[in-house]
Formats: sequence, structure tokens, C-alpha cells
Amino acid sequence: MRRAAIVGTGAIAAAHAEALRTAADRVELVAVVDVDADRASAFAKEWGVPRAHPTSAALLEAEELDFVHVCTPPRHHVPIALECLAANVDVLVEKPPALSLSEVDALIAAERGSTGRVATVFQHRFGPAAVRLRRLASEGVFGRSFVAKCDTLWYRGDAYFDVPWRGTWESEGGGPTMGHGIHQFDLLLSVLGPWQEIRAVAVRQARDVQTEDVSMALVTFADGTVASVVNSLLSPRETSELRFDFERATVEVEHLYGYTDAHWTVTPAPGHEDVVLRWREERSGIVSGHRCQVAAFLDALDDGSVPPVSLEDTRNTMEFIAALYASAFTGTVVKAGQIGPDSPFYASMEGIGAPWGNAR
Repeated sequence: MRRAAIVGTGAIAAAHAEALRTAADRVELVAVVDVDADRASAFAKEWGVPRAHPTSAALLEAEELDFVHVCTPPRHHVPIALECLAANVDVLVEKPPALSLSEVDALIAAERGSTGRVATVFQHRFGPAAVRLRRLASEGVFGRSFVAKCDTLWYRGDAYFDVPWRGTWESEGGGPTMGHGIHQFDLLLSVLGPWQEIRAVAVRQARDVQTEDVSMALVTFADGTVASVVNSLLSPRETSELRFDFERATVEVEHLYGYTDAHWTVTPAPGHEDVVLRWREERSGIVSGHRCQVAAFLDALDDGSVPPVSLEDTRNTMEFIAALYASAFTGTVVKAGQIGPDSPFYASMEGIGAPWGNAR
């Protein structure tokens, strides 16, 4: 029986608490933390958590824990994760896990000196359909990959950004590229493998923020696949879409914040109708979400393997983001591996500065 705690009891914490509740035969939520004592107490009461603490340091001193869920605003993710690693406690950290590549590398260095491990919440990797897609693709069922697209077209009005930490480089590390589209293109990357180069644009069109409110990228992958990635907070008809055009089939999903098998379609190329039969051999009504990833996280702890999504996997996605901003703000093509400690985009996704300057 594992012992877990949640740090940060804002909106996303409920998804974590619910995921832990569904695994109640394997894990117990023993404590929560929030700087707002009343909010922590209310959350603890709602979810039947026995104790609340004012800080993560107080939590780690008072409790014997197997892992901690970090659900705070993004700028606090790395400091709390570092505290947990120093205490040899595993960490499951919400997206974005860090504000820069340099912070990811700081976590990697700290992890080497700890028995604790850090995993990032990219829950859409763990829906049954995505797991099946990766397996069938790796087995060659779909043939070669040619074309893909990844659209996160959401809507966030002006009131959304009234929360002080939203829309700033310092607190969020970026706009929809960092905080919203990251789920969809992380799934894209998990299917297509290593990316090679990015050509991108990022603009601030309508919101009174420091960061972008729209970004677009053209991406070339190591296997030759070409893909488009769009991240928007200005789209009244909200949708999350992924499309993969393989040699033998097109595989698509359209959902918003979570998918089941019913959201996916597979269209075979002429003469390859058997691909659809392979896809339909397995059926699931499970919604992609925190529940699926927490189960996979617990499985890894039980068998002693590295919990998914590891810092190595996380770094690939974070490097993709840094390269997208670098391409957009410099007007150049950015290749994988190009952003090192000597690049301004290594220490901050803002890099040389957004061309529109800061609104706040």
C-alpha cells in the first residue's frame, strides 16, 4: 500500500485525487498542501484526507511518503520536485514540468543523486487507444508514416488571464504552446519518435498577456514524416485533433479534454481493410486521463521500473517547445540538439524576447 500526498489544491488537484481514489486498493492519499490553509482544509475534507500542511517542506518532514503529486502553478514545480528528490521521494508533476530546458536538466542532475524519480503528467499517452496506436505502429501494421497534424484549438477569454500567474513568462513559461497544446503534441511525439527540425511562428493577437496566444509549427521527423502543429487559445469551437497518415491507413482522434475509443477512427488505404480489423480487436470505454497514468505509475513502482513519463521523455517534449519558440522568435529553422546552455532559449522559453514585447 503506497502513501501519497498532493501539493497544491487548485482545480487540477481534483483530477489527481479522483485518480488516487480509483486506485484505493493500492494507494492512500494521506496529506495535502496549500499555501491557503482554508482551501487546503476544504479540499482535505472533500476528499477524506486526514492531514493538511502549509508547505511542501513541512509535508516532507512530517509524513512518510512514497510519492508526491505536484499540482501548483508551474513556476513552483521544479523547486518542489527538488525538495522531494532530496528526501528520496518519487514525484508526479503536472505539466509543464519546468519552465525551461535548464530546469529540466537541473531535475535530471538531482535525480542522479536520489533514489526518487520524477515523472511528468502527460495523461493522454495512457488512454488505451493511444497505447494501441503506438504498439501497432511499432509492429509495422500501418506501414510507413508520411504525414501528421496536431491541433489544439481552444478558447480562453480575457477573464481567464485575470489570475495573476497566467499569461506570463515568469510564472507559466509560455502561452498555449507550454500550457495547453503540450498534451496533444506530446502524444504526437510519443507516436512518431524523434523530431528533426522545426519551422514556427508565434503571435499575440488578442489577449493582454506577455506570451503568445497562437503558435504554429511545421515539423520534420527523423523517419521523414512531416507534421503541422497548431496551438490556439482564440478558437470558439474548441477541439483537440490528431491525424496520422500512414502507408496503410489514416488514424484520427477528435476530442476536447479526454478521449475514448469512440473518438478514434481508422480509414484503411485501398487493399488494406485488414488494418481496421486489427484496430478493432481491442475495445475500451476508458477515458484517457489521470486515472490511466496513475495506474501505470503504480505499476512501475511495483515492478521497480522507471515511472513513465521519465525525465528523458520529458526533455524531448520540452526541447521541442524551446525549439518552437526559438524558431518563431528568430525566424530560423531550429534542429534537434541545437539548443544548449549557450542558447538564450535554454534558460528561458522567451529567449531573446517575444517580438511584441511584454504587455504586463
